Amino acid sequence: MRDRAFLKPIDYLALVLVIVGALNWLLVGLFEFDLVAEIVGEEFGEVNLASRIIYILVGLAGLWLISLIIRAASPSPERRHTTTSTTT
Repeated sequence: MRDRAFLKPIDYLALVLVIVGALNWLLVGLFEFDLVAEIVGEEFGEVNLASRIIYILVGLAGLWLISLIIRAASPSPERRHTTTSTTT
């Protein structure tokens, strides 16, 4: 069983950013409504510095979550220790 410290604060931030990005794409796909453009005061499909920063942060968050998948798939240090001690 994983301890509660498995997720780091940056993991939660990355999850929130990726969820925001996913919801934005859902809105774009269903209603042709770009929430990020609306928030930063642009029209659909237009990009300014603020929206580019948001899109970059969402993309970096997605890349960060790759490390979360890898960490979740690998055995925890405690499990590795108990596994090696029981096999010897």
